[in-house]
Amino acid sequence: MSSLAELQTLIHEKYGIEPSALDPHESIREKGGFDSLALVEFIFAIEDKYSISMPDQESNVDTLAELAEVVDRVRAEQAK
Repeated sequence: MSSLAELQTLIHEKYGIEPSALDPHESIREKGGFDSLALVEFIFAIEDKYSISMPDQESNVDTLAELAEVVDRVRAEQAK
């Protein structure tokens, strides 16, 4: 199960961005208006929500879909 919908809800809760306004396959930096600080804050919110630690090498994700894939992978690894 993909965490994409949950991430879209989290963006809405934190930043007031409607899920339909952000294409999961477009850059959240360019199209979503996230600067580096906002993206780091969002990653911290994801880590808090799921009680996970995002790998540092994944800090270059650029789309919500990519971020959801990383979250899903980390959650699956943690569940083992």
